[in-house]
Amino acid sequence: MKRLFLLRHAKAQPADGGTEDFDRTLMLTGMQDAGAMARYLRKSDYKADLILCSSAVRTTQTAELILQQLDSEIEYRDNLYLADAAKLVAAVRAAPAAISSLMIVGHNPGLEACAGLLAREPVRRKERARHEALEEKFPTCAVAVLDFDVGRWRDVAQGSGKLGEFVRPKDL
Repeated sequence: MKRLFLLRHAKAQPADGGTEDFDRTLMLTGMQDAGAMARYLRKSDYKADLILCSSAVRTTQTAELILQQLDSEIEYRDNLYLADAAKLVAAVRAAPAAISSLMIVGHNPGLEACAGLLAREPVRRKERARHEALEEKFPTCAVAVLDFDVGRWRDVAQGSGKLGEFVRPKDL
C-alpha cells in the first residue's frame, strides 16, 4: 500500500505589485494553521517518508512548519511551483518504490485537480462526504490523504486512490 498526502500551502500574503508571486510569504494565520495541521498529522500517527515541496516561499515555509512535527526527508522542486495535475501525478509516479508514504506540498488549482483525478468514486457515506468537501473547495493548508493498493508508485492510476481523509484548518 502507498499513502499520498496532498497538502496545499498555508494562507499567504495577498499578491501586490511589489512582490513576485513566487516570493509571497505566509501570513500569521497561515503559520498558525500550518502548525495546527502539523500537530494533527503527528497526533494521527501519520508520517511521510518523503516530502516533495514546491520551491516557492509560501510552500517552503509551510513544509518547514510540518517538519517540526514529522520526521521526514524533503526535496524542494522548482517544477512543482504552480504545477498542474499532470505534473503532480508524474511526480507521484516517479517516487522511489521504497517510499511508502509521500507528501506533496504545493498550490491550487493543481492539487485540487490532482486529488480529484486520483480519488476513486466514494464507496461509503463517510468517503462520499469527504469527496463533497473536496469538490466544494481545497482551501489553504488543507490536506487530502489518499491510499493506493499498489506496490510501486508508478502503478498509481486515475481513480484508484481511496480518499481516507480530507482535513481543512477549520476542521481542527
